[in-house]
Amino acid sequence: MIFKLNIKETLKNLLKQEDTDGDKKITIEDKGPKKFSITTSSNKEYIVSGTYHLSNLLQELVIAKFAGKKEAVIPLHYIEELPTDRISRMIKEYYWSGLTRTMDATGIKNLISDTKNEQLTLTKLPVYIPQNDALAYSYYKELENKFPIEVCKLPENISAAYVKSINNKPGILSLKLTKTQDKTKGVPFVVPGGRFNEMYGWDSYFESIGLIIDGKVALAKAMADNFQYQITHYGKILNANRSYYLTRTQPPFYSSLIREVFEITKDIDWLKSHLKTAIKEYETVWMVKGERLVKNGLNRYLAAGIGVPPECEAGHFDAIILPFSSALKIAVNDYIEQYQSGKIKNKILDEYFINDRSVRESGHDTSYRIDGNCTHLNLVELNALLYKYETDFAAIIETEFKGSFKVNNQNYTSNYWIQKASERKKLVNTFLWNEKEGMYFDYNIVTKEKSTFIAATTFMPLWSKMASKEQAEKLVKTAIPLLKMEGGIAGSTKDSSGKISKERPQRQWDFPFGWAPHQMLIWKGLLAYNYHKEAQELIYRWLFMITKNAVDYNGTIPEKYDVVACTHKVFAEYGNVGTDFEYITQEGFGWMNASYQYGLSLINKENRSYLDKLIPPSKLF
Repeated sequence: MIFKLNIKETLKNLLKQEDTDGDKKITIEDKGPKKFSITTSSNKEYIVSGTYHLSNLLQELVIAKFAGKKEAVIPLHYIEELPTDRISRMIKEYYWSGLTRTMDATGIKNLISDTKNEQLTLTKLPVYIPQNDALAYSYYKELENKFPIEVCKLPENISAAYVKSINNKPGILSLKLTKTQDKTKGVPFVVPGGRFNEMYGWDSYFESIGLIIDGKVALAKAMADNFQYQITHYGKILNANRSYYLTRTQPPFYSSLIREVFEITKDIDWLKSHLKTAIKEYETVWMVKGERLVKNGLNRYLAAGIGVPPECEAGHFDAIILPFSSALKIAVNDYIEQYQSGKIKNKILDEYFINDRSVRESGHDTSYRIDGNCTHLNLVELNALLYKYETDFAAIIETEFKGSFKVNNQNYTSNYWIQKASERKKLVNTFLWNEKEGMYFDYNIVTKEKSTFIAATTFMPLWSKMASKEQAEKLVKTAIPLLKMEGGIAGSTKDSSGKISKERPQRQWDFPFGWAPHQMLIWKGLLAYNYHKEAQELIYRWLFMITKNAVDYNGTIPEKYDVVACTHKVFAEYGNVGTDFEYITQEGFGWMNASYQYGLSLINKENRSYLDKLIPPSKLF
């Protein structure tokens, strides 16, 4: 059955009748009759019934409108599409495209109109170029004639003091460009969604999992190429390609990305190039003694930087500054101004802002697990990730390079990396594993004590295959019951996140919130240790929550969820990116899209049929 509908007229009538709250969506909160008549191409009347089918009709009309059509040709099976099929199809056919950006002329247009620039008084957007990238410099200099941008060359050695000096002139950092037959193009990347127009570090890895599942391997490969560019020119994989992130990296997933891309492309020259870069990152970012490598042989996050992080909105640090400004009997803003200029010295604040930046470097911004002491902690997840680097390097060198691989003048054997991984595993068992509790905990190098904060990150050693069979068994037995909620795994237990009040607000990476990267890593970890039943249940819980919210709320796929209440209505800290749209979401949210596609690739047929019937997890498990 096919419907040929006048877009303008049908949209007008549909919204007038069904969008009773006027938000240009059709959701369960609208009070319309939930029945709308349309006519088939053979002039037969058809009644579209229920929130989900009505919102599908709205979306299909808008898709046709965005394509420049006056008449929409809509098959019935798109209106009545099974929820899992529809969400997956929209991600594959629309959302990835909506999230794809480039740092060429097309991408610059988006960046100039970026909402993050609204608070700036600059008339031109600074575009920062590495000292030794001649192609980027010449390309962006040409663009100065077309766009309100200012090309700025970075110094060869980028210090924290230099980064602070350009905080009043924040801009975008160039990414990889390619030139063929006098045409220069930006190597594409996927952004998280919503207000984000830059490439983010660990988001990119999780997005790439979804891209590979959806057959967009070239785009996942391009993400790795941009990682390589960042390491080569900025010394690290950046939190994001903004000038104020130059001293800050992100959780290390580079080796995982290049292995997963290579499994499909089998491009050995590409792998060789990226393996060299990944080893360079490991050695120069993570294994420098006294910085991110500490005396006990394990690692921490340590984001350099001086003063107040400039990306934070006005007032974000007022509660921290107030005791100091009150002591001097001056206003908070005056104190910040004098602190930033160096007129006021405050070692307590200096350390606080290093920790604050390090929290953001960890990706878990923010959580009471690492609030105020991030640089003091050997985090479970970071050391699991670096163990994965070491075992990845060993496996790649053994299988693809006959057990030996040269980087500059140093020869790395697979046995070398096996030994490094073995040493790290012993240290993790000493400092991070709690045999009595049956879980991994962060270790504080200052107090020399294990944390008692129970977080989803305790499962990370399963994903990296660092846990023994016995440790995995204890983790599954003890940690899953503590963190499992109706909608999946929570960021922490309620007791760990503590009492919430006006003075102690909720943190978005703690209870009751759940995040896509945690779920994806936990699923893979459980499957690696043959906990298939447990994995199926957790996958179902997460996919149910996404599916139910999309069905009830016009296709909404946001950044994060409250996994206890199974809702996207999350108001902690920075709101919820991906919920602010009209008619149809054209992006979803990057790693949330990926988690859906990944979950569907793992879930069994019976559970998928239950998803389409929207049977709550509490009725099944």
